[in-house]
Amino acid sequence: MKINNIKLKTLVTVTAATLSFGCSKINDINVNPNNPAIDKATAQVLFPSAVLSTAGNVGGELDIIGGIWSQYWTQSPAANQFKTIDSYNLQRQDFNGTYNGLFSGALADYQLAITKAKEAGQFPFYLMATVMKAYTYEILVDLYDKVPYTEAFQGAANLQPKFDDGYTIYKGLLAEIDAALATNYNVALVDADAKADFLFSGDMDNWRKFANTLKLKMYLRMINAHPAEAEAGVRALYAAQADFLDTDARVNVFTDATDQRNPVYAYTVFNLGGLDLRASKTFTTWLTENNDPRIVEYFGTETPTAIDQGYYNAPQSAQPGYYTATAPNFGPTDPVYFLTTAESYFLQAEAAARYNVGSASSLFEAGVQAAFDQYELTPPTGEAYQYPNGTLEDNIRAIIYQKWASYPNSHTIEGFFDQERTGYPEISKVYSLDIKYVPGTWVYSKNGVTGGKFPKRLVYPDSERTRNSNTPPEVPITTPVWWGKQ
Repeated sequence: MKINNIKLKTLVTVTAATLSFGCSKINDINVNPNNPAIDKATAQVLFPSAVLSTAGNVGGELDIIGGIWSQYWTQSPAANQFKTIDSYNLQRQDFNGTYNGLFSGALADYQLAITKAKEAGQFPFYLMATVMKAYTYEILVDLYDKVPYTEAFQGAANLQPKFDDGYTIYKGLLAEIDAALATNYNVALVDADAKADFLFSGDMDNWRKFANTLKLKMYLRMINAHPAEAEAGVRALYAAQADFLDTDARVNVFTDATDQRNPVYAYTVFNLGGLDLRASKTFTTWLTENNDPRIVEYFGTETPTAIDQGYYNAPQSAQPGYYTATAPNFGPTDPVYFLTTAESYFLQAEAAARYNVGSASSLFEAGVQAAFDQYELTPPTGEAYQYPNGTLEDNIRAIIYQKWASYPNSHTIEGFFDQERTGYPEISKVYSLDIKYVPGTWVYSKNGVTGGKFPKRLVYPDSERTRNSNTPPEVPITTPVWWGKQ
């Protein structure tokens, strides 16, 4: 599989530079003789460029991977672009662009923005860049397990940085967020600086909430590997009366114009004609069984025709509906979400369920409501949308299922991460063609090549392996990352 480059050119009021990013490759910032070199740039110039790099990758190729591996979508039998993803047959050359775009592009710019902001005493940009650095690093760690951190971004001084383990990186990022929160960041930004903030338009209260919510998410990621530390971190947040996001952290700058469209729409619909991705029966059966009205938002119809996950080689004579199945309902101006209001409430509900730091039922209900508010819809009243007040596992299961149902057209990769961490949705014992199949449970891809084992990570790309001799030995993609459920 090779995903071609997509560019987004967005006018940033603080710079005339052209910002380019894509589903498989994010280009360097174009050189413009009327603008300063990158090493002389300010945080105000670096930060929006880095945010668009993160958005281009998280909302592009990773949205496709997340959507397929979280079983919202599957490969169409009438095309072949994403067969390697759907069959868990990834190759080293598949993800060069995403890895480089997030690491060499976004993270390098965030780090330089942090340095420039600290030097200039611009603490709002210091916090913003630190939070987005942590968010972007977390995505990489959660996908690859180990990446350079302590020796990263030293330029010519160290062209082959060592790889740090995910736990070390998480601890470092949490400390960096705390250091940024300890500064005098909460000051009003001038109009030009506020416009450089594509997420919250310079609202530093929201950046504090984003920082706290990201910390909560990172601590909950640690529950399998370091349960005592995870609990201590969560309790410390609540002891400090941390506040959490009650608005979406999203990039909403896309227009239906050349090189300015939402990245997953631009690639799968505008460039490929919408031929490759189709609704997965795993997800549509769950939505239908629960009378969930979001099915129209996700697939454009109340009665989508879906394909069994990974059954892209189904004979047309045996499965005729597969060739006219329903595509995901992407739009050219859709935002790219980093963390939604619903996810924030569901994270808080999980923390409350595990550690009794709040009303889990009230927070669950708020999460469900926020997920439907995103589409101006009313939640159903069925059992799946009610907090069970049962065992811890009953409660966690309900929370994660609702999170999973909220991620399409949002940030699908999180559905994959949640399942790896919690085991929900459960893995089905039968394929979805079987009469005993339970809607919503995940099935092993019909054309999977990993012997019945589900993917848990990405493989390091050729670009990293050929440039850095410290790249760790390759392990199977079915090996859990450090925080994954064994």
